[in-house]
Amino acid sequence: MENVILYKTEEFEGPLDLLLQLIARNKLNIYDIKISVLVEQYLEQIKLMQEHEMDVASEFLEMASRLLYIKTVSLLPKHEEVEQLKQELTGELLEYQVCKKVAETLSTMTDGFDTFVRPPEPFEADKTYVLTHDSVDVYNAYVTAMGRMDRRIAVPTKAFTKIVAKKIYSVSSKIIFVMRNLWGRGKKRLLNLYRSAKDRSELVATFLAVLELTKANRVVVSGDNDEMEIELIKEKKKKR
Repeated sequence: MENVILYKTEEFEGPLDLLLQLIARNKLNIYDIKISVLVEQYLEQIKLMQEHEMDVASEFLEMASRLLYIKTVSLLPKHEEVEQLKQELTGELLEYQVCKKVAETLSTMTDGFDTFVRPPEPFEADKTYVLTHDSVDVYNAYVTAMGRMDRRIAVPTKAFTKIVAKKIYSVSSKIIFVMRNLWGRGKKRLLNLYRSAKDRSELVATFLAVLELTKANRVVVSGDNDEMEIELIKEKKKKR
């Protein structure tokens, strides 16, 4: 399987690292780089990588073309651009050199990165509200806030007073009431039975009780309008 080199080789990391090694090997001044010397040795290193069947990363080829361009421009009669190109390359090499030294220092640390951590300093935040808002936005925010506040207010007990104060009549209790009224007489005007109700709740419960008794064949209702009567159906005694 072929070795694919994306960025790192066995001897150097990236084209800038290779240039720094060549500068150190030839004892060149990094502020006055001799491009002609670097180009030849740089291309030799690229060729050596290719001879070992290594795929040369694009960064190395890009730097090679950049060095060749600087060398070509320096051979022209007017080569003012060369100084600018060399300064840019020198700046990149210096930055890379600093980063490399920092990385080497951090790699030797055994206590971790907490060495550079310090506790936070006390800070008093400025709580002055300096923003400005449109009057319509302020009004809408006020209405929204008041609506939420109203929903959180407990409902007063007076709202339930009328409901709790009313007596609740069950249908079963009114069935007993109707049967007691009919037990002695056997018959009674239905209107008089309803008139004994004190409120609408008792009246409705009485009406439902009459319906239940009629459905169960315990009473029979006869007559029309105000003359309607309710009569108890007595069970016939079985003969022995």
